[in-house]
Amino acid sequence: MANNTKYIKNYIGGALQPALSGDYLDNFNPATGEVYSYIPDSDAKDVAAAVEAAEKAAPGWAQAEPRTRFRLLMRIADIIEQNLEEYARAESVDSGKPMSMARTVDIPRAQSNFRFFATSVLQFGSESHPMPGEAINFTLRQPLGVVGCISPWNLPLYLLSWKIAPALATGNTVVAKPSELTPMTAYLLSQACLEAGLPPGVLNIVHGLGPKTGQAIVEHPKVKAISFTGGTSTGKQIARTAAPEFKKLSLEMGGKNPNIIFADCDFDEMMVNTLRSSFSNNGQICLCGSRIYVERPIYERFRDELVKRTQFLKVDNPLSKDADLGALVSKQHLEKVQRYLELAEVEGGNILCGGEVLQLKGENEGGYFMRPAVVDGLAIDCRTNQEEIFGPVVTLAPFDTEEEALALANGTPYGLAASVWTQDISRANRVAERLQAGIVWVNCWMLRDLRTPFGGVKQSGVGREGGQEVLRFFTEPKNVCIKYG
Repeated sequence: MANNTKYIKNYIGGALQPALSGDYLDNFNPATGEVYSYIPDSDAKDVAAAVEAAEKAAPGWAQAEPRTRFRLLMRIADIIEQNLEEYARAESVDSGKPMSMARTVDIPRAQSNFRFFATSVLQFGSESHPMPGEAINFTLRQPLGVVGCISPWNLPLYLLSWKIAPALATGNTVVAKPSELTPMTAYLLSQACLEAGLPPGVLNIVHGLGPKTGQAIVEHPKVKAISFTGGTSTGKQIARTAAPEFKKLSLEMGGKNPNIIFADCDFDEMMVNTLRSSFSNNGQICLCGSRIYVERPIYERFRDELVKRTQFLKVDNPLSKDADLGALVSKQHLEKVQRYLELAEVEGGNILCGGEVLQLKGENEGGYFMRPAVVDGLAIDCRTNQEEIFGPVVTLAPFDTEEEALALANGTPYGLAASVWTQDISRANRVAERLQAGIVWVNCWMLRDLRTPFGGVKQSGVGREGGQEVLRFFTEPKNVCIKYG
């Protein structure tokens, strides 16, 4: 399905087309620092065209047999799977992540999202409530109509499909905006939809900047719901815009996730997974454990071992087979992470390893590479521990009691995920119950079942994705009461 991808196009009404303005934005390769393609600089006019196309397609798609929607979504999944290498390479080049991660995590999960929700909708039932001798109540779950899906840059196709697939499966039509930093696999998805024969207007993908394109989707009166993943400040802006219009909202936002490590843990297994949770995708995953709290008897052993293992991680060209970490997503993001490391030192922290910007040779000389950093000596209330860095930086601190560990873990405005490492099942249950987080992993990390509710509390989000939760979000329940004759 290879195509000319130098000039990316919008996908509106079943056709690939440039922005109506004819303007383009530069798309940078993070591993080289150079422009390698161009994105439509879309605005409210392009969004209006996409909404019109989606509105026109909505009645037919809503009335289509679930089996029809199932077959089309499965066909899209097949096309993604058949072109795994092309998608994985596009994701790696676009985002700077190692090709190995894109090949084994991002793209397989994207096609799994389409398969999972295509299948789920075939079993999506409704409730009935009999009133014996008097009446029967049953619940209809009907699609909302046109919905907006806005996805981030860190797991581009993975998270775009996580929203699009359930929206389409439940009979909605979609106007989607991928991140302007990582548009390429969304463009490939547009081509896959054409190849699969998805009816025109059912899915529309509009590229562009958040304040212009994303805001236009949120503001449009015909868009009935917004599913958003991204930063908390953007989520607040979306909520301010959408709430007065009474749109349904699902907001999955920032995280500052704690790992709580007790002295009785399986140390070797914990170390392997803590390294993963710290630095997978350069720490640019909302679920990464960026604050690590270790029971004091094993604190020094843990600290020294984490530093040693972190120093062994290889930062390299994302297309290299040996790369553990690739490039950060943009120059601006690299500079942001650098500022937080400078702040950590001002706040009294010790950078135990990493934090240096790397100058690779050859074509990667201008890329946005950084050695992963481990920091200790910081108080819970300092900015480095309170604000989301979203990069290859973790902070460490010891604790003495279970109560202290919980106070540290819950001591930020965020509440997306947490990990607990202990062999004491009673303690694991106690701590998991009291953690202020939407997801708690015990003796593991990123072990995901797509049937489970996904989302956070506090400033990490509103609503839940995944499983039955997202199928309910993208449908409107209607009670029908029939009185017996």
